[in-house]
This record gives sequence, structure tokens and C-alpha cells, in this order.
Amino acid sequence: MYTPANDRYETMTYRRCGQSGLKLPAISLGLWHNFGDVDPYDEAKAMVHRAFDLGITHFDLANNYGPSPGSAESTFGKVLKEGIGAHRDEMIISTKAGYYMWPGPYGDLGSRKYLVASLDQSLQRMGIDYVDIFYHHRPDPDTPIEETMGALDQIVRSGKALYAGISSYRPEQTRCAAEVLRGLGTPCLIHQPSYSMFDRWVEDGLLEVLDDEGIGSIVFCPLAQGLLTDKYLKGVPDGSRAAKPHGFLKTDAITDAKLGKIKALNDLAQQRGQTLAQLALAWVLRHDSVTSALIGASRVSQIEDCVGALKHIDLTEAELAKIESILAD
Repeated sequence: MYTPANDRYETMTYRRCGQSGLKLPAISLGLWHNFGDVDPYDEAKAMVHRAFDLGITHFDLANNYGPSPGSAESTFGKVLKEGIGAHRDEMIISTKAGYYMWPGPYGDLGSRKYLVASLDQSLQRMGIDYVDIFYHHRPDPDTPIEETMGALDQIVRSGKALYAGISSYRPEQTRCAAEVLRGLGTPCLIHQPSYSMFDRWVEDGLLEVLDDEGIGSIVFCPLAQGLLTDKYLKGVPDGSRAAKPHGFLKTDAITDAKLGKIKALNDLAQQRGQTLAQLALAWVLRHDSVTSALIGASRVSQIEDCVGALKHIDLTEAELAKIESILAD
């Protein structure tokens, strides 16, 4: 049986999520990659256990995470059943629906039918009665936002989720969703957008909307799927995301120009006594409106490295200016 570390809450930083009573760890663990049925189960289990030992209480999933779709939730459910589930009340578990999951007209996008059915399936795969956060995974251009947000409200009122969230909504879509949910009496707790040094769209209005609406955020891909680590400084290593046929990061994304920026950023990180991953995490967490950075991992040491970012999270104005000059080149 798994016994968590006694000191697991002593060094982790917890941040209040928007205007809610909920706090999230500054570093959260996402199960987008490396937790599917194509991946070694023992490694997945070890990563969940080590994350919890380090004070990471938040584990983020989606209905289609794998591969195969759904298998990340099944893997996590097995890990819960084999011991760590005894600490369920210390965990924030989230899942999502919004991308293709099953054939036919009811297995994709944002209808009430899809969202409610998908969450029921997710709960069954994980073997739990509720999730803490349920997200609509992406905007649906065809379904009225009142229906999609109404489904989230229904799900929260049913007790199958404690909080409602949205992911990848643009600024005006976010403001509209927040208004509808507020009118229903189920505030929008959190937004999950992509954000990294190489993907800065949230700075074009979204962060301001989150502040105005009192919504927290958890940013995914803060390490640009591993590009903002030392992994690719000498090419594409075996077993990396770019080397896997089912990954989203492709080798053609690793251009000479981008490698030059990565190497310059790595030099700055070393000057700060950090790894590149730690610098990248400190950079996204510099915003008050960013509650947590959502990391992925393929081994325990990567989680340990990322949590180490919290030892030196402050960035000087000179360092921020240097980062801007590197990214602008």
C-alpha cells in the first residue's frame, strides 16, 4: 500500500483560484501524455505517487487522453484503486469533454447530451463518484453557449463535479461564458489555456478578462511540449514526444531558429542556477492571474525538476527584458 510523504505540504506553494475558496498547487500534473495503455503502467503509477509526495494535489485529465482515448483515465483509476485513492479528499481531480470521443453526432463538441454522457463515462473509468473540476474542452461554434454552460451548471448541481471550467476559449468567449454561468448561479472557476514563451496568445486580452471576471487559470504546455527543457538541445532523443508517432510535437517544429532561442534561454537559466524548464515555469507563473502551471512528464525526475522551479520563481526586470530580446530575435 502507498504511504505518502509526511512533509508533502511543507514546500509546495498553493494559490487561490480566482475569487473562489479553492487553492491549487503552483505546479499541477497533467496526464495528457505517458499515461495511456501504450505506456508502462508502473512508470505512470510512480509519477502520480511522487507528484503527491511533492505536494502536487491536482491531477488533470480529459476523456480522450491516452492513447487509446480514455485509457489515461483508466490508468489513473487503477492507481487510485491501488492505494492513493485513500487520500481522495486531499486531491483535486479534473477532466474535460469537447473533442471527438465516440462515433455519431453525440460524441464531440459541446451539446448537453455529449457533456453529461462523457462525464458519466469518465467517472466510471476512474472509479470515482465526482470530479472536482469539469471543463468544456474547447468552444463549439454551433451549439449555443447557453446550452453548453447550462450543461456545466447541471453537472455541478448534480454533484458529479464541484466546479465548472472552460478551456481554450478566446477572451470574448470567456467573458460570455462567465456571464452565462454567473446568471445560472454556478460561477466559472477556472480557464485552462495554452501558454508558454513560444505561445503567448493569452497576453492578447485573455489575462485581463480573467482578472476582471475573477476567474483563475491553469496554463497547459508551459514547457512547449518539452521544447523549453534541455531535452532537445542536442537533437531529438529516443523516447521523447517528438520521437513518438502518436505525439503532437513533430520534429519539423524543432527548427534551427527555435533551437537558437532555446539555447540562449538555457544559458540564462544556468546563470540563474536553474534548468531551462524551471525558468520557463517561473516565467508563466509571474502573472497573478496564473494560478497553476500544468506540467506533463515521462519520468519521475522531470516532476522533481519542475517542482524545483518554486525555489527561485522571481524574475528581475533585466531578466524579463533579456527573455524578450531572445524571443524577438
